[in-house]
Amino acid sequence: MSSNETTQQFQTWMCLICGWVYDEAAGLPDEGIAPGTRWADVPMNWACPECGARKDDFEMVAF
Repeated sequence: MSSNETTQQFQTWMCLICGWVYDEAAGLPDEGIAPGTRWADVPMNWACPECGARKDDFEMVAF
């Protein structure tokens, strides 16, 4: 792992359907996704907890 990967900032991903935001730093512990889990490591079959949208319906956003 390069030092770039270890120092990369956590990102946020927003559902394009309902606007719900997944924050990599916070994770989603209630759904078994630990804090610090990168978006790429969220299971492909995971769905938005608000509207049920798939990962394909999310876009990275900066706040």
